[in-house]
Amino acid sequence: MVALAVAMGLGRFAFTPMLPVMLGEGQIDLQAGGVLASLNYLGYFLGALSSAWLCAPARTLVRGGLMATAALLVGMGLLHGFAAWATLRTAAGLASAWVFVFASGWGARRLAEAHAPGLGGVIYAGPGLGIAITGFLGGPAGRWGASIAWCVYGGLAMALIALVWRVFDDGREGVPASAAASPIPPAAASGGAEAAWLVGLYGLAGFGYIITATFLPVIARQALPGSTWPDLFWPLFGLAVVPGVLIGGRAPQHWDNRLLLASGYVMQALGVLLSVTWPTITGFAVGSMLLGLPFTAVTLFAVREARRLRGNAAAGLIGYATASYGLGQIVGPLFAAPVAQRWGSFAPALWVAAAALMLGALLFVIVWHRTASKGRGR
Repeated sequence: MVALAVAMGLGRFAFTPMLPVMLGEGQIDLQAGGVLASLNYLGYFLGALSSAWLCAPARTLVRGGLMATAALLVGMGLLHGFAAWATLRTAAGLASAWVFVFASGWGARRLAEAHAPGLGGVIYAGPGLGIAITGFLGGPAGRWGASIAWCVYGGLAMALIALVWRVFDDGREGVPASAAASPIPPAAASGGAEAAWLVGLYGLAGFGYIITATFLPVIARQALPGSTWPDLFWPLFGLAVVPGVLIGGRAPQHWDNRLLLASGYVMQALGVLLSVTWPTITGFAVGSMLLGLPFTAVTLFAVREARRLRGNAAAGLIGYATASYGLGQIVGPLFAAPVAQRWGSFAPALWVAAAALMLGALLFVIVWHRTASKGRGR
C-alpha cells in the first residue's frame, strides 16, 4: 500500500496539484501542462508493456522504481525548462508502472501465503492515500513555490520508502497477480469477442476520468476564483478511492463484472458532469467523490473479468486492457488542454469525457445482455 502510494499518488499524480502552481508562476502554459501530463502517462504505458519481459527480482525493481520516483520528484524542483521536465515526467511514469506491477505481484503472493487474499483491496487503496497526501500539500505548495514543493514531495517519498524498504527483502520473488489467485475456469468460446470489447471499452475509462484527474484544481479555481476550496477537491478525490476499492473488492464473484464496470463508468460520468453543470463548492465536492469512488474499483472489476475469460492465462489480456487504458490517459490531456485554451473553458472537453464514459457503460450493458441471451438460448 505504501509503495503504491509513493509510486502512483506521489510519482504520477503530484503533478495535478502542482499544475496550477506552475501556471501561476508562469513556468508553463496550459497546453504545455497537458503535454507533460500525457508524457507521464506515456511513460506509464511503456513501463506496463516492458514489465512483461523484465527479468530482475521483484524486490530490485520495486526498490529501484521507488528510489527513482523520489529522485525524479526532487529533479522537478532542481531542474528547469520544458525539455528537462518532459524527460523527468516520462521517466516518472515508467518507474511508477514498474512499482505498480511488481509490488502488486509481490503483495498478492504474500497475501496468498497468509491465506488472506481478500485484503488485496488494501493494497490498491495506496494510490488514493498518496493522492490525498499530494492534495493536502497542494495549498501550502502555492506559498512555498513550485521548486520547493517538488523537493518536499521528493523528501516525503524518501521518508515513506524508508518505512517499507526492508519489508520487500524477504528473499523470495514476486509473482504476477494473476498467478497468485485461485484458479478460475476460462469462459466459453465467445470469450474472444468479449475480450476485444473489454480491451476497447476499458480505454474509454482511461480517457473519461483523466481530464478531470489532471486538471481538477485548475477547473475548480476557474469556477471558484478566490476560494480556498479548490485545493481540497483533489485530496477528497483521493480519500474517496479508499472506501471505493475496499467495497469493490468485496463484490461477490457471481456479480457480473460488466455490469459492475458499467455502474462505475456511470458514477464517474456523473462526477465529471457535476463540475460543468453544478460548478459550486457542493458540486465539485460531490463530483470529486463520485469520480474517486470507482477509480481503482474499475481496475479490480476489469482484472476479474479478464480472469473470467482467460483463467490463469489472463496476464496477456490484462496487459492489453491496461495498454488501452493507458492510451486513453495519453489522449485525454492532449485533447483537453487545446480545447480549454481555444474556448476559455474545460466544459466542452468534460462533456466529451462524460459522453465517453456513458458510451462505455451502455456498450458494457449491451455486451452483457447479448451474452446472457445466448446463454438462455442454449
